[in-house]
Amino acid sequence: MATPQLSVTDQIRQLEGARKLVLSDVTYYPQVIQATLPIIGPSSQVEFRRWGADFLAEAFATPAVAPSQKETLALLVLETLKLLVEDPSQDVMVLRSVIQAAASIYPLAVRWIPFVDRAAMSILSYPILRLRIADSRYSTRINNSYDTATWERMTTIKARILRIWDTAPLNVRICCIKFAQRVVLAQTQSVNPEPRRGDPLDISLAMIPPNHPVLDGAALEAEASGLLDRMLGALQENSSDVLIVDATLNTLSILVRMRPATSNRILNTIFNFNPLKLANSPLTPKNKVILRSIEKTTRMLLMHLSRRDPHNPQVGRIQQYLERLMRSRAEIYDESSRKRAMAEQADGSNAKRQKTGTLPSQPQPEITPLKPGPHTLAEIFTFTNNEGVKNFNVSDNVPASLAAKISVTTIARLDSQFLDRAINGVRDRLAALWEANQPINPETAPLDVEEDEDDYEPDYYAAEDTEQILNKLDSSPTEERRELQKPPLDGLSLPTFHLPPPPTLNADQAAKVGQGSVTRVFSTMKTLEDPAVKKNKAGINRLAASSYDRDSWITVITRLATRSSAGLDDVSVKDEDSQVSLPATSLSDSIRETLYTYVLEEFRKRIEVAVSWLSEEWYNDKVQQRAAASSSVSRDVPAHYEKWALRLLDGIFPYLHAQDKVLTRFLSELPELNTGILSRVKTLCRDPSLVNLCLTSLYYLVVMRPPVRELALDTIQDIWTDYEDSRPVAAKYLQRWRPGFLEAAQQGQGVAGNGTPVDATTATVVATT
Repeated sequence: MATPQLSVTDQIRQLEGARKLVLSDVTYYPQVIQATLPIIGPSSQVEFRRWGADFLAEAFATPAVAPSQKETLALLVLETLKLLVEDPSQDVMVLRSVIQAAASIYPLAVRWIPFVDRAAMSILSYPILRLRIADSRYSTRINNSYDTATWERMTTIKARILRIWDTAPLNVRICCIKFAQRVVLAQTQSVNPEPRRGDPLDISLAMIPPNHPVLDGAALEAEASGLLDRMLGALQENSSDVLIVDATLNTLSILVRMRPATSNRILNTIFNFNPLKLANSPLTPKNKVILRSIEKTTRMLLMHLSRRDPHNPQVGRIQQYLERLMRSRAEIYDESSRKRAMAEQADGSNAKRQKTGTLPSQPQPEITPLKPGPHTLAEIFTFTNNEGVKNFNVSDNVPASLAAKISVTTIARLDSQFLDRAINGVRDRLAALWEANQPINPETAPLDVEEDEDDYEPDYYAAEDTEQILNKLDSSPTEERRELQKPPLDGLSLPTFHLPPPPTLNADQAAKVGQGSVTRVFSTMKTLEDPAVKKNKAGINRLAASSYDRDSWITVITRLATRSSAGLDDVSVKDEDSQVSLPATSLSDSIRETLYTYVLEEFRKRIEVAVSWLSEEWYNDKVQQRAAASSSVSRDVPAHYEKWALRLLDGIFPYLHAQDKVLTRFLSELPELNTGILSRVKTLCRDPSLVNLCLTSLYYLVVMRPPVRELALDTIQDIWTDYEDSRPVAAKYLQRWRPGFLEAAQQGQGVAGNGTPVDATTATVVATT
């Protein structure tokens, strides 16, 4: 059964797979090129020829392939390139890629004919390239002067490219300029006196030995000189073709650097070139763009040459040329602005008295009323009469991001009067369309009276009186329609329209909506950066959201959690029939849970947030307790401070390490410490690696916070009693602050240093240690 023929698209997809293979591993280039040459030949379809020409141009331009391997591959593809370039009806895209490939292959051909690496010969499998290599102990390169067929193919390709240089399409001519540059580089003398030991990519006339049977050095050098003159002709003739001029200027930098012998000719031509020649013609927008492009390319080329070789004797002339170019450019733009001002003044020369008022900087839009009939939204916003602009579809030709940037920039530069006039014009058009689309009310429509001012006879036409109008309303088809369309008899003013009231939210819905708002606030807060300069804290009476930074948002959030529903947690609303309680999870508790999660995500960076939050909770608890004490109705006040302080400690403890200082800072900045909090800190001693951290934090409280000194010492004493691993460190602290406890424990007495009894078990354990 015959295999079904693949479509062109499927075959191109397979070829792209082969291209991806060689891009990942360049060792497959010989196999892929030999396999694809029959597919991309001159008799193939244009899609295959385009792909093949692009692939060959890419293969010989990539630096990943060694020059010796490129020489071998060049021998395989020269015949195909020759057939493609000689076709007079060849596709422009194919021709462009073939010339690019030939520009990369030409130096390799010049390098191949005089001599070639012996290592490169070992990989050749093409029948015509099986050569007999003479043995040599001291030389790794051999002469290939016998291979005249390769040079004839290259010469044919070169002659064809130079012949179509002036008549080809513009994109092909640019590739021809690049090919001519590579020919000039290969056929002129290099600065390197020993090419075999220098840069292998610097292929020049120095590689060709004298009296070579195939390559004539003098003829090749003369040809290169002629090609250079042909390239410089675009500058000597002051051509206005901006792409050709820019392409020529871009190729000269490498010639000046790699072939210093040509630098004087090139620089003299540039000095005689006038990039501002178009300034003598009318400065249309197109000419302005061309003028800027040529001037900038010339200026950047000379600046690059002067910076790369500051000791070049031509640097002084380059600086003078650049200064003269800058002055000429400034004069041209100043003169164009003066001509524009004179032209605007000449418009009012026919008036008897010259107007001294300032002319509008922008033309005012001409707003014409829309024609009767339906209109699209684009027609309402369009003020131009140019049919080409009206039919231009922006969405199909301009990307959305670019269109947005252009729109924003244009609106920002518009005159405010111009924009107001355009907006008012759109409003008038919308109002006119709305009035035209209003349904006609037959009861209030004007009478069908012919309007003729010359033959007006008031007694001939009888207008309907009030009774006739009421009779007509009574004869309406339905009562509902009559009520809907009946106008007020006392006037034609529109009735007052009232929006329906919003639906009532229950407690759970309100809590859910509030939680959504809090979530959005936290999302905004996470995107804010920490302040670069730390500010002094304003304390508990600071203003919330005074600077709209992260700290201000934290203040707002913590006060929403602590103060917004203060005193309402145990309140219920009653009516006669039922009792409606607040939702099980209040908004304040939801904010507290979110704050708890926010702090634990990065507790070392956000320890200040935790302290600020707990300070607000402590303040709120104190205010509520004072209010409950002074109130005649007794009620229980929930203690949020201790609850959330313990939760934060429980969340932080699993992530602490022995050198962590965040616990010491956290305990020292809390507004109040009690037995419950310090007892929770004591549990850290269960981990022997955290005993030192726990005792150091407690000792810091002993030294720096005198109000909680006794509580901290009691905790250290309990740690000494309960955890044997902590006794060496705890004894050092107790020896200073409670020496009586240690003495009593060692002597087996029952009284500690602070007057508390010590049981017999404790005394026995101490005595054994």
